[in-house]
Amino acid sequence: MAASVAAAAGRLRRAIRRSPQWRGPSRRALSSEAPPIQAAAVRDAFLSFFRDRHGHRLVPSASVRPRGDPSLLFVNAGMNQFKPIFLGTVDPRSEMAGFRRVANSQKCVRAGGRHSDLEDVGRDLSHHTFFEMLGNWAFRGVYFKEEACSMAWELLTQVYGIPEDRLWVSYFGGDPKAGLGPDLESRDIWLNLGVPASRMLSFGPQENFWEMGDTGPCGPCTEIHYDLAGGVGAPQLVELWNLVFMQHNREADGSLQPLPQRHVDTGMGLERLLAVLQGRRSTYDTDLFSPLLNAIHQGCGAPPYSGRVGAADEGHTDTAYRVVADHIRTLSICIADGVFPGMSGAPLVLRRILRRAVRFSTELLRAPPGFLGSLVPVVVETLGGAYPELQRNSAQIASLVSEDEAAFLASLQRGRRIIERTLRRLGPSDVFPAEVAWSLSLSGNLGLPLDLVELMLEEKGVQLDSAGLERLAQEEAQHRARQAEPVQEQGLRLDVHALGELQRQGVPPTDDSPKYNYSLRPSGSYEFGTCEAQVLQLYTEDGTAVASVGEGQRCGLLLDKTNFYAEQGGQASDRGYLVRVGLQDVLFPVARAQVCGGFILHEVAAPECLKVGDQVQLHVDEAWRLSCMEKHTAVHLLNWALRQTLGPGTEQRGSHLNPEWLRFDVATQAPLTPEQLRAVEGTVQKAVGQDEAVYMEEVALARTAHVPGLRSLDEVYPDPVRVVSVGVPVAQALNPASQAALQTSVELCCGTHLLRTGALGDLVIIGERQLAKGTTRLLAITGEQAQQAVDTAVMPQWQRRELQATLKALRRRANTAVRKLEMGQAAQKTQELLQRHSEGPLIVDTVYAESLSVLVKVVRQLCKQAPSTSVLLLSPQPLGQVLCACQVAQSATPAFTAEAWALAVCSHMGGKAWGSRVVAQGTGSTADLDAALSTARAYALNKL
Repeated sequence: MAASVAAAAGRLRRAIRRSPQWRGPSRRALSSEAPPIQAAAVRDAFLSFFRDRHGHRLVPSASVRPRGDPSLLFVNAGMNQFKPIFLGTVDPRSEMAGFRRVANSQKCVRAGGRHSDLEDVGRDLSHHTFFEMLGNWAFRGVYFKEEACSMAWELLTQVYGIPEDRLWVSYFGGDPKAGLGPDLESRDIWLNLGVPASRMLSFGPQENFWEMGDTGPCGPCTEIHYDLAGGVGAPQLVELWNLVFMQHNREADGSLQPLPQRHVDTGMGLERLLAVLQGRRSTYDTDLFSPLLNAIHQGCGAPPYSGRVGAADEGHTDTAYRVVADHIRTLSICIADGVFPGMSGAPLVLRRILRRAVRFSTELLRAPPGFLGSLVPVVVETLGGAYPELQRNSAQIASLVSEDEAAFLASLQRGRRIIERTLRRLGPSDVFPAEVAWSLSLSGNLGLPLDLVELMLEEKGVQLDSAGLERLAQEEAQHRARQAEPVQEQGLRLDVHALGELQRQGVPPTDDSPKYNYSLRPSGSYEFGTCEAQVLQLYTEDGTAVASVGEGQRCGLLLDKTNFYAEQGGQASDRGYLVRVGLQDVLFPVARAQVCGGFILHEVAAPECLKVGDQVQLHVDEAWRLSCMEKHTAVHLLNWALRQTLGPGTEQRGSHLNPEWLRFDVATQAPLTPEQLRAVEGTVQKAVGQDEAVYMEEVALARTAHVPGLRSLDEVYPDPVRVVSVGVPVAQALNPASQAALQTSVELCCGTHLLRTGALGDLVIIGERQLAKGTTRLLAITGEQAQQAVDTAVMPQWQRRELQATLKALRRRANTAVRKLEMGQAAQKTQELLQRHSEGPLIVDTVYAESLSVLVKVVRQLCKQAPSTSVLLLSPQPLGQVLCACQVAQSATPAFTAEAWALAVCSHMGGKAWGSRVVAQGTGSTADLDAALSTARAYALNKL
C-alpha cells in the first residue's frame, strides 16, 4: 500500500520542480496549457497518504445540506458531519460509532450565517463561497498531538515536497483569563520535528483556540503556514493547515471543562494548497478555476482574465470573472445536493448567489442570456470525478440555473430603470432612499439582493441610506417573527459530560426494541404491550444527575429498556405514562422521549417520589401511537406513489408527522398538476384498498447497499438496520434478482408502522406549495379526517387546484367586465368636464369617481382628447378622504412634472402621492376642497 503513496509523491515532486517560481499578482492572460500539477492528483495523494500509510478510513463528503443541524445554513467545515461523535450523541449501533481514524475531502460552503465569505468573493484573489476541505480525524484519543503533527509534516514535506524552510507553525500561547497555559506540548513536538524556534509563533485564543460554537467541544489548535516570500524580505505567511485538539468543553456559563474523550480535527483548503504546489499567488490561477475562466472568456465579449484587483481592475472585469467562476461552482454543488434557490434560509442565500452571478456576468462581462447554465458542464468536468452527484444531476443543475437567470434578468432590467429614475431626482449630496432599495430587494418586489443594489450604487458613486435600510430590515424581522410558527421547546437533553459519565460507568444503551411489540387482534384493533423497566438514572431540569426526585419535579428519566418511541426519523415522540410496580394508582405522565447517544431520556412530571432502582411499568398513549403509525405508513405509500406518478428518479427531501397530519417534501421540476395530485392519491388509496401486509425486519446494513429501488435518505443508519416493505416479505424485497423494491414501497426506516395498509382508511393531500425552486411540500391527512375531507372545509388538493383554476378564469372575466364599465364611466365624465372647461392649458376640478382607477382613466381620456392641456382632478370620498389624479402635457415638461404636482396638492391635504413625470396619483383628507383646488391651480400656473 505504501508503494502507491510513494509513487504519487514522486510524481508530485517532479511536477513541483517543473513549476514556475512565485511571482507577484497575476497580470497574465490565461494559457490553454494545463498547469503542471493537477488538482485531482493533489486530492488523491492526500487521501492515499492517510489511508495507505496511516490506516485511516476514507469516508465520502457529506452533502452541503446540514444533516439535522439547525445551527447551520450549509456544511462549512469537514467536522460538521462528525459533530455527533464530538458531542457524544452518535447512535452506538451506527457505522459512525465505529469511526476511529478517518480522512476525506469535504464540500464546504461559507455563505450566509456566522461564517460567510460571500461579500469578499471577487474583491481579492483567494476568497470563495465553495471550497474543498481536506481533513483527517482521530476520535476518542486513538491518537493525539504528536501523531497529528508528525503526519501533517510528513505529508507536506515528503509527499508534496514543500521545502521545510518555507513552512512556519503557530501554536496556542495561552489564555490567562480562562486559566489556560500555553500549549508547550505542541511547541515541543514541532521543535522535535525540526522546526526552528525562529519559525514558530504563539498566539492567543482568537487565533489558536478553536470552538465549535458558543458552547460545546473546543481546544487549542496549531497551524502550519507557508511563506510566500521564500526568505526574501519579511515573511508573507498564508495558512495551509489547521490542526485542532479537542480536549475541553465550553459550558453554558462560559467555563471550560475537560472532555470525557479527546479528538483530533484537522482541515486544509485544497484550493490554497494547490496554489502553493502550482506556484501561484492566486487560487483562481489553479487548474480548479482556469477551465472556468477560459470558458467565461470564450462565452463573453470581455477581455481575457488577467488577475487584477482593486483600483487596477478597471471596469471591475476581473472581479466579475472571479465572482462568476466561484458562484457557478457553488450553485452546481448545492443544487446537486438538493439545495435550490428559494425564499428563506439556505435557499435564499443560494438565490442571492445566483442573482449576483447573473448581474456580474451580464452587466460587467456582457454575457449573452443563458450564459450561466452553459458553464455547468465545465464545473462537472473539473469536479465530477470527485463528486459524482454532479454528473448525475448536471442536466437539472443547468436547467434550474438557466430558468432563474432568465427570470432575474427581467427583474434586473426593471431595477436598473428604477435606480436611474430615482438618481435623476436626487441632489448631489442626497443618499439613495432606503424605501426604494428595499422595494428592489429580495424582501421587496423585484428580488434583487441588497448587496447588489449597494454595489450598483457604489459604482455610480452614490451612498445608500443605511440607517433607513436597517430600520426596514428590523421591521421585516419583527413581522416575520409574528408570522412564524412557535418554536417547539427543546426539552431535557443529556450533555457531553452526562453521556461520557454513562459510558465510563459502562451503562449500556437503552433497549428500545419493546416499542415494536404490538399486534393485530382478530377484530382489527391493535394491542400494545406494556414494558417493565428499572430506573437507572434521574436528571434534574438543568441536567444534573440525582438519585431521586420529589413531588412536583420535572425530570429526565433513564431506564434500562422502554416501549416509548423517541422522536427521530421525522416521527413525533410517543407520550403516555408510567407507574411504579406495586403502586398502580399513581401515574407519572411522560410528555416525550428523546434519544441521546443511544440512551432514551423520558421527560416525566413526578407526582411523588421516584428514585434510582425503582421498577416501573410503561404505557404508551395508544391513540397517539396508532395515529403516528398511520401517518408513517402513509408517508411510505406517498413516497412510492410519487415515484410511480412522477418517475423513478423522484427523491424525498424530508418529512415530518404527528397524530394530526403528515408533511412530505419532494424534489420536483415543476408544481404538481391537479391530474398528478389525483393520480398520487389514487395510487395510495389502491394500496389501502388492497389491505396489504406491512413487513418489518432488521438486516445487516451491507445487505441493503445495492438493492434497486430501495429508498433511503441522507441519514446515518444503524447496523443492523430496519427495513419496511409493503406487500412483499423483506427477504424477497432485498433479493436483487426479484426487483421487488421497484414494484412496491421498500424503505430503510426505524419508525413504527401499521401491520396492514387497510387500517390507514384513506389519504387526502390537503395542501401543496413550493418551498423553493425544485422542492414541493405536500400536507396530507389520513383515516377519518381524510374520509370527512370533502364534506367539510378541508378538501383534496387536486380538487382545490381545479377550483382555483375555475375561480381564476371567473376573476379574469370579472376584471374585464369591470374595466369596460370603468371605461364607460370615465368616457361619460370626460365629456361632462370638457363641456365645463373651454380649451386652455389647464383643467383643475372635482368629479365623483368610485375608485382611484376610474379617476385616473378620466384624467387620461381628458388629456387624450386635449393633448396640450394639463389636468388635475380631485374626487371626494366618504369619511373625508379625497382621491387625486393628474397628468401633465408633454409640452409642459420637464419643468412641470405630474409627480411633483400631485405631491404638492396631497401634502396640502395631509396625504401622499406617487407616480412619474407625466402621470401621478395620490390621496389625502380635507374638508376644504376649494383650498386644495386653489393650491393645485397656483402650483400649475407657477410652473406653466
